[in-house]
Amino acid sequence: MRLHRTLVFATIDSLTQIFNDEKMASKVLKDTLKKDKRWGARDRAFIAETTYDIVRWKRLYAEISEVKEPFKREDLFRMFAVWATMKGIKLPDWPQFEGTPTRRIKGRFDELSKTRKIRESVPDWLDELGEKELGKKWDKEIAALNQLADVVLRVNPLKATMEQVENELNDAEIRTDRIKGYPHALKLVERANVFVTDAFKNGWFEVQDASSQKVAALLDPKPGQRIIDACAGAGGKSLHIAALMENSGQVLSLDIYQNKLNELKRRARRNGIHNIETRLIDSTKVIKKLIGKADKVLLDSPCTGLGVLKRNPDTKWKMNPDFISEITKTQAEILDSYSRMVKPGGELVYATCSILPSENEKQVKAFLKRDSGKDFEFVKEEKILPSKSGFDGFYMALLKKKTQD
Repeated sequence: MRLHRTLVFATIDSLTQIFNDEKMASKVLKDTLKKDKRWGARDRAFIAETTYDIVRWKRLYAEISEVKEPFKREDLFRMFAVWATMKGIKLPDWPQFEGTPTRRIKGRFDELSKTRKIRESVPDWLDELGEKELGKKWDKEIAALNQLADVVLRVNPLKATMEQVENELNDAEIRTDRIKGYPHALKLVERANVFVTDAFKNGWFEVQDASSQKVAALLDPKPGQRIIDACAGAGGKSLHIAALMENSGQVLSLDIYQNKLNELKRRARRNGIHNIETRLIDSTKVIKKLIGKADKVLLDSPCTGLGVLKRNPDTKWKMNPDFISEITKTQAEILDSYSRMVKPGGELVYATCSILPSENEKQVKAFLKRDSGKDFEFVKEEKILPSKSGFDGFYMALLKKKTQD
């Protein structure tokens, strides 16, 4: 592979914003990739994938390069040189790469890789927390979470069949495989920009990881029901719920951010879905008005996002121990307050994209012991571990509200 100056410099610029200005990697790359219209798909893929790779392995590459934060521009070029060397890419004869000790890089990699927190490139506190909560499982899980995420699609049955989407994408030279046990999922054989396809523009599918598709399936919504998605965000799961309800009944999508709900409305239009109503949670009155009104409630709770590090590797650098204690407190508050919307005999699904028991089964057990959870009974749970599934890490629990005597 021959390195091109404009692409390498765009990568370094992106890393500067992500590491030093603490901007979100996804947003930085979205802006970077718009800068030069001459860049083709391969050019954009190089910038995005290289940037994410260096973000993912920041600690390991910084230790090999012997550089510390905040990174100077020359430090980032040293880290880039480590990335290229580890990939077997020949460094060009540029001033930025003068005197790069290629042999020493490989030796330092072998030496530093003996220590898990450096090898898996995580902060000390996170490595300690992972081991404390998951024990020996942490080794496998953090290794799995450092693998590149697959691109998985969820076919929208209101608009197309699996065969139609497969054929349409195949015509666009995008090959897919079905995933056993996931009735609407297609996995891309090779990464591709599916958003430019007619199939996407016509609402035939959404990009949604296989694990995430399990959440609406566990909720098992039926046509004609009233379902509340209480932490809807941009609505990936709301769209899935509405599709499973065959556009019949009502999905009430709530969130504290109006911009996310606006995005959900836009997506619903493209999906041909008209049974979703959005509502901004701008006061406690919103929840109070809905007490006992829902057949089923989904609490896709805010969480650390540790289960989705594959696709958001910058998350591990933005978190801190205080955030963990804050988020678990928020989860308990959401369970106590939002669970009241379930009517007697109705069901609640609590879900997170985390693999930590403190955010998952321990939250559910604590809720069932509190006054707020006394009317609920545990039905079942599903823990999806990245090392076993190959997909994102998720947790989901199904609870049923007792009928009143």
